[in-house]
Amino acid sequence: MSKPSSPPLLEVRGLQAWYGQAQVLFGLDFSVRPGEVVALVGRNGAGKSTTLKAIMGLLARMRGEILYESRSITGWPAYRIARAGLGYVPEDRRVFGELTVLENLDTGRQAARSGQTPWTPERLFELFPNLGAMPHRRGQHMSGGEQQMLTVARTLMGNPRLVLLDEPSEGVAPILVEQMAAMVRTLRDEGIAVLLSEQNQGFVDGVADRCLFLEQGRLKNA
Repeated sequence: MSKPSSPPLLEVRGLQAWYGQAQVLFGLDFSVRPGEVVALVGRNGAGKSTTLKAIMGLLARMRGEILYESRSITGWPAYRIARAGLGYVPEDRRVFGELTVLENLDTGRQAARSGQTPWTPERLFELFPNLGAMPHRRGQHMSGGEQQMLTVARTLMGNPRLVLLDEPSEGVAPILVEQMAAMVRTLRDEGIAVLLSEQNQGFVDGVADRCLFLEQGRLKNA
């Protein structure tokens, strides 16, 4: 787990973002340390998902600075940010429907990073037993919750140091929500940082070290 003296893995400074002419984020400042689970909490439209997209370089218009491992990644394309060690799990479960579970996992593969135990399908099947029971099932024949788990597992195949999770419990059966929560705690135990967007307060209470409350694109009580 993170220690108070650990330098931040991620620093967000003065983050502003727009969709077209509409500004949706207003000067966000926060950080995430190694092995820390930080939850962005707020209602629909508060700016949680937009914050994750901005960090991953997926917005056309933004201002501010984003530092990862003490270097600026502001303005980097998303593929370069991912290669640097940030994993992103979007809310909309983008699995390859024609590919099997194992084939989906292989698309996310990156080399192990220094000091990390690499993620393999075998390790991921221990973390997500449901996936282990269907390694040859095609993505299009899986339930929504199973697809969500596969998206997370595929992201972990990139051996990230920081995982951005967008609404991991949304639309997922309770038993799979428990597996998601166990997964987040496992990542924390292995020193991997997690920044998650979530409305389910019960899920947040079970996994987060710290909460950041968003309201209309601004942080409250941070």
